[in-house]
Amino acid sequence: MVMEWTEERVLTGIGARTIPEFEGVHDVWPRGERLQAVREAAVAYKTRFVSQGQVRAVRSVDIAAAPYPVLYAFNGAVQVPHLPLISMINRMIVVQYDDWDGRPRTLVFEPTVPAGSAEAPFYASLQRLTDKVPFGLGRRVESVVLKYIHEPEDVLALVGLTPQDIDFCTFDHLHVQDPRMILGSSRVIEGETAPRAPLFGEARMLVHERELATLQSPHPMQWAWYVEDGLDGVDMNRFATFDADIELGPGLSLLWTPGHTDGNHSLVINTPDGVWVSSENGISLDNWQPELSRIPGVRRYAETYGREICPNANTLEDSLDQYDSMIKEKIMADPCRSDPQWLQILPSTELAPWKRFWPVVPTYWHGGIEYGRIESGLRQGSAQ
Repeated sequence: MVMEWTEERVLTGIGARTIPEFEGVHDVWPRGERLQAVREAAVAYKTRFVSQGQVRAVRSVDIAAAPYPVLYAFNGAVQVPHLPLISMINRMIVVQYDDWDGRPRTLVFEPTVPAGSAEAPFYASLQRLTDKVPFGLGRRVESVVLKYIHEPEDVLALVGLTPQDIDFCTFDHLHVQDPRMILGSSRVIEGETAPRAPLFGEARMLVHERELATLQSPHPMQWAWYVEDGLDGVDMNRFATFDADIELGPGLSLLWTPGHTDGNHSLVINTPDGVWVSSENGISLDNWQPELSRIPGVRRYAETYGREICPNANTLEDSLDQYDSMIKEKIMADPCRSDPQWLQILPSTELAPWKRFWPVVPTYWHGGIEYGRIESGLRQGSAQ
């Protein structure tokens, strides 16, 4: 399926621009030199990024907690026989900013609809296994690892917005995401009685073109994590694609961070407390800062292999790329004001700090982000 929009027109239409500092870094060879190129580019870009300004406001709200295998969470470094699953808390982040044309914009990051995520083959299989556990124990397991907190539309009401206030939505990658639940569908989804209406009015979904292509045609090694038929009946013009690192406006960028998936990207926000980064390359700060981790096995993993990170590894489409991407994120993030040894990296789905999962609990927990005041009525027309 060929997209109708050229990147140049899309970027113009969304008031964004590409980031020259990162041009060509993914073509550098050999791989050790590529990592160095990524480091240098990130240092150079951060200086310019910070100087350009801050976003208007940002607020995160928790949506749901879902089960996740410990084996994946820390690339096999953590082995706790009695604890095969932990919970990750997904949160939606609302960001208000001015684009490069001076228009006020509202972006929602990670507006996960739990019903859509349940359709992904991985979670569908996990649900079937749970249902087969005898004596009602499956339901007990489910009650320990699964928790519904807010639907995305509830989050909007909570922060004082309406669907018509939203210009754009985006996910760092499309694992377990069903775009029909967000953008609407002209066809009836199986089990429903009518076509889905768009969740955020006329908002468009920003997505790296490689991520969208993967959803259109997943490899067998990727298949379990993508929702089959997730594009069925979706108006493809509702997507705005890009193929590089882009900055949406002063204080807000989407940096291409491949590795976990080919089209993974990270949200980077400049705030009064400095720069924050959000992605699912890790599920806790322990992944980015393993030398400080108290989770059994994580620090040893880093010391044994001489690594600066310990990746979230349910898929390793390119483990070297993911390593480089997490270094890129670490350089962009500022130290935390409350405890400067930790970075301001907020996982888009974060390891739950619940005692029931001890000893696999985050060594440090941000728990959310909030700056400024989210305002309704900023939107001036729709993206073209």
